[in-house]
Amino acid sequence: MSIPQSGGGPIERHEQLAEYLAEGCKPKQDWRIGTEHEKFGYCKDTLLPIPYDGERSVRAVLQGLREAHGWAPVTEAGNLIGLEKDGANVSLEPGGQLELSGAPLETIHETCDEVNEHLREVKDVADKVGVGFIGLGAAPVWTHDQMPLMPKGRYALMDAYMQKVGTMGRTMMRRTCTVQVNLDFASEADMVQKLRVAIALQPVATALFANSPFLDGKPNGHKSWRSRVWRDLDADRTGTVPFVFEQGFGFERWAEYALDVPMYFVYRDGQYIDALGQSFRDFLKGELPALPGEKPTLSDWADHLTTLFPEARIKKFIEMRGADGGPWRRLCALPAFWVGLMYDQASLDAAWDLVRGWDAETREALRVAASEQALQAKVGKIDMHELAREVVAIADAGLRARARPGAGGMVPDETHFLNALKESIDSGEVPADELMNHYNDDWNGDLSRIYGDFSY
Repeated sequence: MSIPQSGGGPIERHEQLAEYLAEGCKPKQDWRIGTEHEKFGYCKDTLLPIPYDGERSVRAVLQGLREAHGWAPVTEAGNLIGLEKDGANVSLEPGGQLELSGAPLETIHETCDEVNEHLREVKDVADKVGVGFIGLGAAPVWTHDQMPLMPKGRYALMDAYMQKVGTMGRTMMRRTCTVQVNLDFASEADMVQKLRVAIALQPVATALFANSPFLDGKPNGHKSWRSRVWRDLDADRTGTVPFVFEQGFGFERWAEYALDVPMYFVYRDGQYIDALGQSFRDFLKGELPALPGEKPTLSDWADHLTTLFPEARIKKFIEMRGADGGPWRRLCALPAFWVGLMYDQASLDAAWDLVRGWDAETREALRVAASEQALQAKVGKIDMHELAREVVAIADAGLRARARPGAGGMVPDETHFLNALKESIDSGEVPADELMNHYNDDWNGDLSRIYGDFSY
């Protein structure tokens, strides 16, 4: 979840809402890659989730990172709730999941180095306090009541609201993890093409990264239960946003969509003010019940944009949101997948040619099928396995065309970061299939084995 935004002046013209998004436009030489990933922490002796406070806790891990690895603290109401260093931040998801939001970097080599360093630091601290971390799309065993709610005002508001607008919002908050990548655009037209490709091909990412076949200690019938959760969370702010494919779509249309999404909060002086279900349109008129007579700032608008949760979204960049949290190698594979598709024009055009004929019903059907069957999904004449093969080949070509070397020039490009996905395509199996194979064979139905075999 995002941290409070800052630095925005008053909104005096309606046009500022779209202009704020348009400010993200950058020349190609300034495009960057920002990765985010979440992971579950647990006590090694009990295999139960770690609480916020105590000797083996989220707070202890944050303090260890601060003291041993030079991170600066981020606090809220006296609680340590995050860390900052070198353009990156470590934050807490609602159920105590630890998230790295990486700095915007030029190459996947750099982003992967950042991920690797972070995981080494976390393991160093966690081992000392008897804590482990594991990358999965959903908590495999723990119940809702076993997952603590972190002491952040935003989460307290969301927790109460989620039950009113869907059935799985609180499950999302406490018991899911994702890996995401944030990418830039050059112009409004470039944003439109990239966002359309991103929305259409999120099901391929969901399939390739599916890693949540368990919930409440048993198989749940899906390969990506995390994706299933997002389908029944809050219809106002989730989904495949079909208007993105309509003629004339651009920054202004996204701003109008965001204005129609009910608010969660307004952040003032370190406090989250309850604006649940209220209208940002009313806020623009000075008629927000939570703050009568007060009008919003651009920081309020930026905060509101972080409460939209479609499969891909725009702020001043595009955020890809369709993948389960997972094993170490796939944390670097996701940016490789999307950078290969998005940062080379020939590959972006090829990806758009692949999906431009799909209608909204096809895109939604692929989303559902991917969560259930991953690479075995079929929608009409579309075979997910073959689609994924073609999409990864396009991404591979895009990375070759980028030709960004690593390891002091010893590695000619970034294509090797796709190897985990190529292995899945060769075998037809994704991480969820591997987990189910273990569950049915050598684990003999004992899910406690997942921690020893799959933790970082």
